[in-house]
Amino acid sequence: MTDNQIPQPLEPTDLPDWLAQIAGEGKEARPQQVKQRFSMFTVVAGLVTVALLIVIGYALWQRGRATPTEGPAPSFAVTMYEFDQMAMSGESVSLAGLHGKAVVVNFWASYCVPCQKEAPMLERVWNDYRDQGVIFLGINTEDPLKEALDYLVEYQVTYPNAPDQGGRMEKAYRITGIPETFVINTQGEIVRHLLSVPNERDLRNAIERALES
Repeated sequence: MTDNQIPQPLEPTDLPDWLAQIAGEGKEARPQQVKQRFSMFTVVAGLVTVALLIVIGYALWQRGRATPTEGPAPSFAVTMYEFDQMAMSGESVSLAGLHGKAVVVNFWASYCVPCQKEAPMLERVWNDYRDQGVIFLGINTEDPLKEALDYLVEYQVTYPNAPDQGGRMEKAYRITGIPETFVINTQGEIVRHLLSVPNERDLRNAIERALES
């Protein structure tokens, strides 16, 4: 070989038999890279499926936590404030024990301005229906005892009121704010759910419906 000659790579045939065999096996053993290609349709279909599952899951979750507006009212048992000016002072009642009566459940708190606005109307309607098999039940959501009783005195509330111990009723009725009012018929079913300050005519109409059931 002269100085100007470039050495050529050996072909397998130029190698000894034992080395050529090893070289051939190494070449065959080289892994082949497989490229997976997804069509645009497959990608879009997958994204749509995931989106639908998210929507369905959210709808089911919302349904499970939605405020009940019809059907059987959630059961409850409460003990009234001990307060001389108030009906049923210190008594314990349950929804089951009120079967056969129409029940108006109103959630409130002393700091709630709309609650203060509706208080005289609720007292007025209560006095009109109290002898017709209707029970008004105020449920205080979070006030200390003194603030709750001061509120009842200030607005001259005489219909039964009770604290929501442990927030049990608030959770059972899944209220979204205060005030909220539920009208329950004589069979223990919700006939009307009223958000914020109810229109007096709507409240009276709902009570009439509850008494007819």
